[in-house]
Amino acid sequence: MKKIILLLLFVSVVSFDTQKGDAFDVGEWFKFRIHYGFINAGYATLEVKEASINNRKVFHVIGRGYTTGMSRFFFKVEDTYESYIDKETRNPYQYVRKIDEGGYTKNQEGFFNQKENKIIVKDYKNKTEKTLDIPKNTQDIMSSFYYLRNYPNIDKIKQGEFVAIDMFFDDETTKFKLKFIGREDITTKFGVISTMIFRPLVQSGRVFKEQESLTVWVSDDDNRLPVRIKASLAVGSIKADLDSFKGLKNPFKIKNVE
Repeated sequence: MKKIILLLLFVSVVSFDTQKGDAFDVGEWFKFRIHYGFINAGYATLEVKEASINNRKVFHVIGRGYTTGMSRFFFKVEDTYESYIDKETRNPYQYVRKIDEGGYTKNQEGFFNQKENKIIVKDYKNKTEKTLDIPKNTQDIMSSFYYLRNYPNIDKIKQGEFVAIDMFFDDETTKFKLKFIGREDITTKFGVISTMIFRPLVQSGRVFKEQESLTVWVSDDDNRLPVRIKASLAVGSIKADLDSFKGLKNPFKIKNVE
């Protein structure tokens, strides 16, 4: 259960916007319900607020994940991920990571210097500070989601092709790759929704059965919201479904309300 909330936030970055306009704005909020087998394991939320950094208006995005019910009794998870993102460049100024996963905790902040391609990571739990080199336009785990929602020309991607970005996580930069699988209409609690299907490439072994164990369905409209996520783990599997939302910038297209 330790990776469930992080998994949801991580794979959510496959949302894209094929239009020139923004796919989101201040006030957007949505929630996922996470299932582990037949168990309601917990929830995760994503929210867009507004803040100021150096007298400049920025997006303040917040992701929270937590276990509920019996899952909380066996393995308590309370995770918070935040990012402060430039409204024009979509590059992050700062990230926050506060997690408690069954007693495993982290309390970190990262401060990006995009001009010098460096990041300062402050670890408040271990009372350490380090400066690391990063590639140009590196994203953190939360800013990646919103950066890719406005990724250009994704509508022209062909089945089997990849999109890749540089993402900083756990004191290192990795190349995060997304494989486009195709399109499908799926039935949800809101009705039938047209979706695009992606598979993020993940490291196999400790958590996932194989490199392409994740499958993500995102709404095929101007919002590009993750609608459903499935993952095969080393032990069992999880499923996450969009449970509620508000403040979307664009109409949420539903083909058939049930």
